[in-house]
Amino acid sequence: MRLFVAVNPPTEAVQELVDAAAPLRELPGAERLRWTEVAGWHLTLAFLGDVPVTDVPALQDLLARIAAEHGAHRLRLAGAGTFGDRALWAGVDGEVWALRRLAEAVRAGVGEIGVETDEFGFHPHLTLARTGSARGRRRAEQRGAAAQLQQVAAGLDGFRGAEWEAAEFHLMHSDTGFGPSRYHSVGVWPLARWEAP
Repeated sequence: MRLFVAVNPPTEAVQELVDAAAPLRELPGAERLRWTEVAGWHLTLAFLGDVPVTDVPALQDLLARIAAEHGAHRLRLAGAGTFGDRALWAGVDGEVWALRRLAEAVRAGVGEIGVETDEFGFHPHLTLARTGSARGRRRAEQRGAAAQLQQVAAGLDGFRGAEWEAAEFHLMHSDTGFGPSRYHSVGVWPLARWEAP
């Protein structure tokens, strides 16, 4: 199973971003971008890749323990940026330190049970669009794609959605068959709630 661990923003937060991005999708050249499906928007904590079904129960036990050790926290979708000429993303602010600690715990924990994560460090973001592979594209096309991404990112630079509570995280299955990837939750764990002293 192709799996990843993610925090899914609530519907209201997603809709705010949809509304903010809508005019940018009408910019000249924006139709060349491959916009991700709104239903799949998420904040990836760790990409696990292909995991044998037999390893999933141990993974679920581990994630339950991690959830019990990390508290719910406040986030908001805010700003935007690009990964070179490859992808456009929306950023996150608020208690990002708590999201980062959660991601680090997930990455360390899955490594201890023999599941590898991607080699990239954690960068909290929500992917909005991709340009496709740079392989086979001419330099002019690559520059054009990078400029298009920068233009759209600049249009979202001042975006700050409403604050929301990250109260749970999911183990997600990525179905990469024909067409765009589809994501399905394999399990969900609520984050801890501690009473104030």
